[in-house]
Amino acid sequence: MSKKKKKYYTVWKGKKTGVFESWNDCKAQIKDFEGAQYKSFETLDAARIAYNGNYRDYVGKSKTFSSSLSSEQLKKIGQPNYHSISVDAASSGNPGIMEYRGVDTKSKKQLFIQGPFEEGTNNIGEFLALVHGLAFLKQNNSDRIIYTDSRTAMSWIKKKTCNTKLERNAKNKVVFELVDRAINWLNTNTYKTIIVKWETKAWGEIPADFGRK
Repeated sequence: MSKKKKKYYTVWKGKKTGVFESWNDCKAQIKDFEGAQYKSFETLDAARIAYNGNYRDYVGKSKTFSSSLSSEQLKKIGQPNYHSISVDAASSGNPGIMEYRGVDTKSKKQLFIQGPFEEGTNNIGEFLALVHGLAFLKQNNSDRIIYTDSRTAMSWIKKKTCNTKLERNAKNKVVFELVDRAINWLNTNTYKTIIVKWETKAWGEIPADFGRK
């Protein structure tokens, strides 16, 4: 079995900021800290350089992307509809610290963000992000579409439920309170917003991606 590669963690905003050499040390700084800003790096030097820079220059930026699809496939898929918003979630562990956000698809301007929460899953985050996006667009009387890269979340929205296997406990109480609110919203509201699957293989990571992969 190959040895897991060591990572270094930059925390721009947290209980303490700086560069940390273990996930547990990083986790201690971001746990229960609203709006925490952090990212992992492959080398200590890269983490230190990032710490002296701007969080937004390192998180949520698209990497250079080259699609492996054929020109015919790309032509069939076409380009993204930029009259839209995009949502995504990130979870450090599954379950683990989870957060989600929504951005303008073209400009990548952040429209909303929630978390980080102490315990959640990526699927729960994707589901909450979609419901938040639907409510956001309805509140603003917007006819924009919404992109997600999660078929699971799309299925849960259609069924108006959250089929997670995560069991409720003290750590995830806040997350499940949001889940209950989201399900209630779906059952008491109507919307005309079209939910569309983001074509990752054609377009690269969804614009709302946290860039921590």
